[in-house]
This record gives sequence, structure tokens and C-alpha cells, in this order.
Amino acid sequence: MKINGLRWWVVGLIALAAVINYIDRQAMGVLWPEIAKDLYPDKTDLERKDIYAIISVVFMFSYAFGQAIFGKIFDWIGTRLGFALSIGVWSIATALHAFAQGILSFSIFRGLLGVAEAGNWPGAAKGNAEWFPTKERAFAQGIFNSGAAIGGIISIPLIAFLTIYFSWQMIFVLVGLIGLLWLIPWLYLVKGPPKDHPWLSEEERQYILSGQKNQEVVEKDNLGYSDEGVLDEVNKNVEVVDEGYNPTTSELLSRKQSWGVIIASAAIDPIWWLFVVWIPIYLNEVYGMNVKEIGLYGWVPYVGAMFGAWFGGLLAQNRIQVGWSVDRTRKFVITLGCLIMLPALLAMSSPGGPVTAVLLMAVILFGFQTAIGNVQTLPSDLFGGKTVGTLAGIAGMAAKFSAAGLVRFVPWLTSDGNYSLAFAIGAGLAILAMASVWILCPKIEPLKPTS
Repeated sequence: MKINGLRWWVVGLIALAAVINYIDRQAMGVLWPEIAKDLYPDKTDLERKDIYAIISVVFMFSYAFGQAIFGKIFDWIGTRLGFALSIGVWSIATALHAFAQGILSFSIFRGLLGVAEAGNWPGAAKGNAEWFPTKERAFAQGIFNSGAAIGGIISIPLIAFLTIYFSWQMIFVLVGLIGLLWLIPWLYLVKGPPKDHPWLSEEERQYILSGQKNQEVVEKDNLGYSDEGVLDEVNKNVEVVDEGYNPTTSELLSRKQSWGVIIASAAIDPIWWLFVVWIPIYLNEVYGMNVKEIGLYGWVPYVGAMFGAWFGGLLAQNRIQVGWSVDRTRKFVITLGCLIMLPALLAMSSPGGPVTAVLLMAVILFGFQTAIGNVQTLPSDLFGGKTVGTLAGIAGMAAKFSAAGLVRFVPWLTSDGNYSLAFAIGAGLAILAMASVWILCPKIEPLKPTS
């Protein structure tokens, strides 16, 4: 049996995993007003916000740790088993939230969730590098990233709706079951990488492999003589695949381009987490919304994120198709995304009513997703497939550490209910992300060993 366009089915499943990932992680933020009322009835609003920040930081530090772990795991056991392990564990961890009784138990379950959910992102980067030629990678990454946005769109109203019929404990169990169901089509459809997959047509296989520019195919014509000086026919016209530059981790970290990826990720990612973690709390605190009202407004920013993911991917693909280099394309799209974010972040200091606020958030997340898909393709632009997961994991770990720092300080930055300083920091981080790519990645192209 052959399946035409199998690579699009694979990226579709990875995008669906991102949808589930965001439903699972967003449940905590949406349900927090109910959880806090149930578990902390005697605490002040600021104390409840601080508890929420502590639990969120535990999740994010675990997430950072998990990115480094799962980057290696995906390089060791492959995309198929790596995703199965990641989503299986995080789904169970989500369901365990139903048994949490306070800050310690929530922190344990959020920590387990964070470690496992982190595998989704280096796994997606590695899956992208395996299943797509260079010219399609930004669009494929955009499809995957739109899964995160769609998860945000779906999760907030879905969880708010479920509160009408179920307790917060039962909601955690239900959303945990969704991930376990995802394993069925994944394990059935994704039987291996493109070079070995029995259901991939030969035409699509060659299209994928021949278009991966960090791999070179060398024809060994008229090479390989025997001891008698006669041409060894066994070696004639044999194709040898150079799988690209796959350095050790220490050598990887000695290249300034790696640090360009790491710093760009660490600078831009906190902008996303500022909204992912705090949108429900912001709407509750600034505009006095309850869970159901949050469900009516909180999904709007993720619509901008969804369109930004598609736009950034399609724009990059279009520029490469018309002859732009990968270097010019990546820098242009990343810069454009950051410049879209800047004025909207500054405008959030005084947004007016809730409709204006969520629309500005939509613009910010549109710009973020325009840029981030191209930032996340940089490891596969620079290194061979056996190193992509490692660099993506390290960059993701750095990103989560920086994001955790910003999230933890939000209660302090917003103790008077004014979020202006937090948004100003986000604007500065967007500038840093642009600068790191331009300065530390002077030319984005497949790297070679230094010696």
C-alpha cells in the first residue's frame, strides 16, 4: 500500500499533537479561578496569583529540562517512538491533576507534565527535518505551530464549557484521555523515517531526500580501484549520502551560529509564555471576568497566532521558491515578525476595553508565530539530521528558562494590577531576538567542520 503525500499526513498528526498539548497545558490557567476558590478560599487574590506563578514556574523549569532530555531521546530512538513516549506520559500526567490537593501535589504533576510535553517541540523539529525538503520546512513548521494556536483557540472555550457539566477534577481526566487516543493513528501510520517507510511512494521519497540541502549525494563514478588497478565495478556509480555536519555537543556549542539559535529562542519565547500563562489571569484581574467570560474572550489572541503560523511558513516558502536564499528568507521573516510585535506590545500598556486588549494580543501572537517558525527551522538549516534534535532541545531549554524567569516575576511586576512593565520587557526581548540572528548567524547555510 502506498499513500500519496504521506509527509502531509505526518505533519498533520504532529500538528494535532500540538493541539492536544495546548489543551492539556491551558486547562490549569482557565480552571485556576475555580481551583483557587476550592483549595485556597482564605488567600488574597495576590497570594493566589503568586501560588499560580510558582506552579507555572515548576512546569516551565521541568519543560526546559525536558527539552534537553527529549532532544537527545528523539535523536536516539527516532521520531516515532519519541512522540509515543512523550504524549503517552504527558496525557497520564494531565489526568493525575485530578488528584492534586495543594501546591506540592500540583507542582509534582505539573513537573511531570512539563518534562513530557517538552518532547513535542524537538520532536517536531526533527520530524520536519526528516520528512520535508528544505524549501518546505518553514511551511511545515508553520502547520505544526498553528496546532499550538488552534489548541489555544479550542482549549479556553472548551474548558470553560466543560465547567458547566463537570468538576475541575473530571476535566483534567477527560483532556488526559484525548492524548492517549492520539497514539492509535500515530503508531499505525508512522512506521519509520522516509528512507525506510513502506507506504511512501518512491517519487515522494526521492523528492524529500534529494531536497534536504544539509545532505549531499556524491556519485562514486570511476572511483575505487582494486589492487590490480582494475576498476572495481561494485563501487561504480554508487551513491554515498553525506548526512551533513553532525558535531558532538561540545563542538556544537562552540559554533556561534548555535548560540544565535539559542539566544534567539531564549529572547522570543518569553513573549509567547507571557500570554499563554497569564491571559486568563489578566482577563480575570484587569476586567473582572469569571471562567465563562474568559471562555468568550480568551481564545481571540490564538486566532492571530494561527494565522501568523500559516503566514510565516507560506511567506518563507514563497520567498525560497522565487529564488531567495535560505539566509535572506529566514532573516527577513524573523525580522518582520518581531517588527509586527513591537508596537502592539507597547500599546498593551493602555489597551482600553477587553475587546481592544485581546485584539492587540492577537496582533502580538501573529507576529510571534510569523517569526518563531523560522527560528525553529534554523537547527535543520545549519546542521545534519542527527544533530537537529539536540540543538532544538538545548535552544528550547534556554527558552523555557528565560520564559520561566519572566513568568515568575509577573506577580511582582503587576502587583498594582498594571501590566505595562511586563509588556515593555517583551518589546525589548523582540529586539534582542532579531539582533542575535543577524549578528551570530552571518550566513544561514549548512555548516561544515571547522577543521
